[in-house]
Amino acid sequence: MKKKIAILGSTGSIGKQTLEIIRNDKKNFKVILLTANKNHFLLSKQIKEFNVKNVIVTNKKSFLILKKKFKKINIINSLENIDKILKFKLDYTMSSISGFEGLKPTIKIIKKTKIIAIANKESIICGWNLIKKEIDKYKTKFIPVDSEHFSIWSVIKNNSPREIKEIIITASGGPFFNLKNNKIKKTPKLAINHPNWKMGKKISIDSATLMNKVFEVIEAKKIFNLDFKKFNILIHPKSYIHSIIRFNNGLIKIVAHETDMKIPIFNSIYYKLNKNYRCKKININILNNLNFNKVDPKKYPTIKILKYIPNKNTLFETLLVSINDELVEMFLKNRISFDEISTKMNQIINSKLFRKYRLKKVNNLAQIEKLNEFVRLKTKSLSVISDIK
Repeated sequence: MKKKIAILGSTGSIGKQTLEIIRNDKKNFKVILLTANKNHFLLSKQIKEFNVKNVIVTNKKSFLILKKKFKKINIINSLENIDKILKFKLDYTMSSISGFEGLKPTIKIIKKTKIIAIANKESIICGWNLIKKEIDKYKTKFIPVDSEHFSIWSVIKNNSPREIKEIIITASGGPFFNLKNNKIKKTPKLAINHPNWKMGKKISIDSATLMNKVFEVIEAKKIFNLDFKKFNILIHPKSYIHSIIRFNNGLIKIVAHETDMKIPIFNSIYYKLNKNYRCKKININILNNLNFNKVDPKKYPTIKILKYIPNKNTLFETLLVSINDELVEMFLKNRISFDEISTKMNQIINSKLFRKYRLKKVNNLAQIEKLNEFVRLKTKSLSVISDIK
C-alpha cells in the first residue's frame, strides 16, 4: 500500500526537495495534500505531476487562478481547517511553511499524521510546548529536519538526557567569517551569498549574523529537553560536521554529511524503512582539515542573546523571532546596516517594553500570535530603535 503524504509549503526549498525524493519512488507514495502561498505556477505543475486532490493556497490571487484551472479537485484558500480536509490518517507530513504562518497548521495536522517532520524553526522555537502536547496526545512520531537537529536526534534518540554531557552545534560563520577588510560594506547582496548552502534570503542573513545558531540552540534545548549549559557552538566553515555529542561515559560522537538537505529529509521519509541514499564518498580532504573555531562575540554579538534565554517555555522566544524577522527585512531593504541587526536586537530585548516577556509562560497559540503581531508593529514603527526606553 502506498504511503500517504502531505507537504506543507510544497513550493519552498524543503518542499521541493521532499517532492524530488518522492518523485524517484512514486510507486510507494501518494501525495494527498499540498499547501503553498503565491507560487501558483510551480504548484500547478506539482498538482499535475503527483495527481494531488487536496490543495491549500493562502494567497487570494493564486487561489483564484488555480481554482479556475483545476475545477475537479478540492482547492481552498485557508490553512485554518487543514485538519478537517483530511478524512483519514496520513503516514507522513513534512511541515516546511516558513515563518509564523507554519505554526498553526503544524499543530492542527499532528492528529492527522503518523509522522510529523518539522523544518519550520518558528514552530519549534515559539510553540514547542503546544506541539509536544499534541504529539504526546496523538502518539505522533516527531522527526526534526534541520540538519543540526536531525544529526543530534539520529545519535541520541535512544539516550536519556542524563547520559549527555555536551552537544556542540556547528556554524559555517557565513560569508563574512574570513573578511579581513572591515571597511567593506556588508550589503544584502554579499550577506545572502552563503558559502556552502543554497538558502533563502532570510535564513542566509541569519547565518551571517549567527542568529540562526541562537535559534538552533533554543530548538535543541526544547526538542531534547536539555539544559542550555550543555550546548556550545563552534565555527566550522566547511559545514561537513553538523554536531558533536559528548557523553558522560567518555565517548564523543561526530555526525557528518554533505551540505545537502535531502539527507535529513530522505531519512525522515524513510524512517525505519532501511532505504539506501545515493551519497558521495567520504571527503578525506575535509576530514583532514575540519578547522573548528570558537565563536568571537565581538564578531558575532548576537551570540550574547543566549544568556537571556530562560530555561522554561516563555514568550521571550516569540519576541526574538518577531524582532529578528523585522530587522532582517529592514536590512534587506537597506533601512539599517548589517551590524545594526544585532545592536538593535539587543536594544529592543533589553528595553522596558519587552523585558517582561522573559518570564511570561506560553499557554496557547493565541498568545503567541498576539505578541508576534504587537512586536512586529512596534518594530516597524521605530525610526530609531534606541527611542525605546
